[in-house]
Amino acid sequence: MNGNDRAITALVMLAHGLVHTYEMTIPIFVVVWLTEFDVVNLGVAQFDVTTATIGVIVTLGYGLFGVGALPGGVVVDRIGSRRLITACLLGMGGSYVLLGVAPNMVVIALALVCWGLSASVYHPAGLSLISKGVSERGTGLAYHGVAGNLGIGLGPLVAAVLLLVAEWRTVALVLGVPALFAALYASRARFDETAAVTAAADSGSKASSGVDSLGEFLAESRRLLAGSFLLVFVVVMCSGLYYRGVLTFLPELLRTLPGFEPVPVDALLPASVLSALGVEAGTGRPLKPQDYFYAGLLLIGVVGQYAGGKLTDRLPLAYGIAGAFLVLAALAVLFVPASAAGLGPLMAVGALLGVALFVVQPMYQAAVAEHTPAGARGLSYGFTYLGVFGVGALGSVLAGSILAFANVTALFLTLAAIALAAVTAGIALTRRT
Repeated sequence: MNGNDRAITALVMLAHGLVHTYEMTIPIFVVVWLTEFDVVNLGVAQFDVTTATIGVIVTLGYGLFGVGALPGGVVVDRIGSRRLITACLLGMGGSYVLLGVAPNMVVIALALVCWGLSASVYHPAGLSLISKGVSERGTGLAYHGVAGNLGIGLGPLVAAVLLLVAEWRTVALVLGVPALFAALYASRARFDETAAVTAAADSGSKASSGVDSLGEFLAESRRLLAGSFLLVFVVVMCSGLYYRGVLTFLPELLRTLPGFEPVPVDALLPASVLSALGVEAGTGRPLKPQDYFYAGLLLIGVVGQYAGGKLTDRLPLAYGIAGAFLVLAALAVLFVPASAAGLGPLMAVGALLGVALFVVQPMYQAAVAEHTPAGARGLSYGFTYLGVFGVGALGSVLAGSILAFANVTALFLTLAAIALAAVTAGIALTRRT
């Protein structure tokens, strides 16, 4: 990679890692919010804080994270990626600062809305920057994906460790600082956003494409959704619903299981160490095993991303998608029995779930390219992120409502049904390939 490639790749890796750090830290805070707050006071009405109401609040942020991707793709063509990524980082950092001073659930909801709006523009801006500015595009995308997965896994782990020594508002404030510094770096970094486009134009190939008007946008959208891309869109919506549905309340579900009882940190340290730290026995913050299980499940997703990429090159995509979602359906059915069987079986199912959740992502990303025309590729990925993050955000409110009015078994059977719907769409795709 040349100097311009490295400068762009460094920025998008930093931004992508932070986006997913903040995204996946929210479920860690959900456990705290459920115990710390009793009501959501809207002035004209009050609602008890339950998994259902928390699910709605989280869905506000996660939903905007997806819905904003489509207009974000239009805006990036008008103002450039650097400005949009800088604004994204500044907005995310500010959102977590607001979260850190939130006195009640209403302000928490406002902070999550601000985060969702800010984060929503990253994927179209970051991927556009790689495609237009990085000559070694495949390498840039590989590093970009690795950084995202590290943020997905390490973000919750860092939050869980910080919660051992500080209360959640302080943790939110600390987490917000890196994005503010990253925004400063993004505004000052030096690179050519269109270096690869210029090279393509010099070689005589078409450098860019897209929609230039509302009429063209509507026409291209109708054309996409009238073809086999509609089946791909069903797949990505199912992926998003399953992903949010299983992860949003996972730490809270694990908290109630045998083997996940809080462990006082001072019980793990020798008396001499406690004395040196000035900590009295029984006064330290408890270690919460569910947070580390959750972080480990997400970290092992790196294996799933790698395996999914390799399988994408070796299997027909439609069959790979159907098979991967069939595994997810089976794991959803097995999760509750495994949790009742003990810590060992639960860890085994959890590890497989962590891998399977991310195996499907390279597959559906490749399927988008296979089932859309090159001239509408940007629009296609805009719809893809709308489906994964926008429609998929409803998985949070779906999971919260099922847990509030039914039980864990009903939740995982619902997730299995969602996965089977994706299997059906994958099988239907085999006839269109």
